[in-house]
Amino acid sequence: MNEGTGRVVAQIAREFKVQGPWSLETSRRFWEGFAPAALADGPTGPELRTVFRAEDDWQRAEAQVTQAGDVARVTVAGDGDLDAAAAQVRRFLALDVDARGWPEVARRDPVIADAQERLPGLRPCGFHSPYEAAAWAVLSQRLRIAQAARLRTDVIARHGQDGAFPAPQLLRTLDLDLPGRKGEYLRAVAEAALDGLLDGAALRALDPDDAVKRVRQVKGLGEFAAELVVLRGANAPDAVPHHESRLNAVVAERYGPGRTLAEVSEGWRPYRTWAAVHLRALRELGSGG
Repeated sequence: MNEGTGRVVAQIAREFKVQGPWSLETSRRFWEGFAPAALADGPTGPELRTVFRAEDDWQRAEAQVTQAGDVARVTVAGDGDLDAAAAQVRRFLALDVDARGWPEVARRDPVIADAQERLPGLRPCGFHSPYEAAAWAVLSQRLRIAQAARLRTDVIARHGQDGAFPAPQLLRTLDLDLPGRKGEYLRAVAEAALDGLLDGAALRALDPDDAVKRVRQVKGLGEFAAELVVLRGANAPDAVPHHESRLNAVVAERYGPGRTLAEVSEGWRPYRTWAAVHLRALRELGSGG
């Protein structure tokens, strides 16, 4: 792998056993639908490729992930700390989560059993980092997803590096021509990332509610955006989304009128985020079998 310049960069490959159900193909397919990301089909079979900023040093990195049974092979190339970058890949693909208890959730919840059957091996894949999730939250405020995606693509084309979102030290200096206060808020996100406020490992280590409170310190990030940063940026596996009206509608449809998200999600522990993602994915698939 290289950075598109023809020069050779450092590269490492790490193999590890994934604990619990996992399908790279299923996870990759639904990542494309839920997170703006640079993905490409592999030339020799099912694999995932993406480019991202390694939050340990904000260097650009390329990742390639393949699956052989329950073993994941993560190959990372770039100029920075590649071991830290590989750990970040494991986090944003939810490969660092021990999911051996995930089938037990299905045994006590028929709705989740249906979801697991129809989405075998799905692991909720998040944004590359809380920094990129926060930037997306700013770009997508009061815009349709397609409009926000175009803004993000334009920012990368003008100021990024071969598909990678601009590093925070650059983003904070840019005078972007964006609607409303988006430019101001993006600079605040960049400053927060450089200050360590959006560190993925640190946010994952906190109780999700405490992590949301921490992220809300960032100018321009309200409750909904902060929750997005924690659940899909830090990829916290066990939290309940409180601001997704469509998820509440799916719960009412699947579990019956009068049932609430707060009620049914108690049976999803310790994989509440995963269960919520599965329900949203079922909604995208439709109610049919």
